[in-house]
Amino acid sequence: MHKSISIQTEAFDTAGEEQKLRRGNPRIGAVVSFLGLMRDINDGDQVHTMTLEHYPGMTEKALAAIVDEAEQRWDLEGIRVIHRVGELRPEESIVLVMVASRHRGEAFRACEFVIDYLKTRAPFWKKEVTPEGERWVEARYSDKDAESRWET
Repeated sequence: MHKSISIQTEAFDTAGEEQKLRRGNPRIGAVVSFLGLMRDINDGDQVHTMTLEHYPGMTEKALAAIVDEAEQRWDLEGIRVIHRVGELRPEESIVLVMVASRHRGEAFRACEFVIDYLKTRAPFWKKEVTPEGERWVEARYSDKDAESRWET
């Protein structure tokens, strides 16, 4: 199985990433992706920019553990995870999760699992700039609820 994880400041090309994930593997029958974008509003407040920080080394290990768990749960052909860090503006892409498998059901479930776990288990910190100033973003209860669906 092809696995790839990137933490980067640069924007990424979703179509190009899909091509790389599928290239040379005729067994793939489905690719499911999630593209997370920065919104201009959060908790009812206008957001001008968001800065994402992470702990190098620790973040990659956390993402690798999530990808490994998805690989153990489903019969997959490939997973690609890209997460941006640094300063982002509304409409910019933040995260891409792509899962390739022989059948769509496994790809859908694995993709949802990876993004749910990424939201709660990957060490990223978000600081937003609003008209009222800067603030750190707290974890959402809905993210923890989404993660709990996968507990076995």
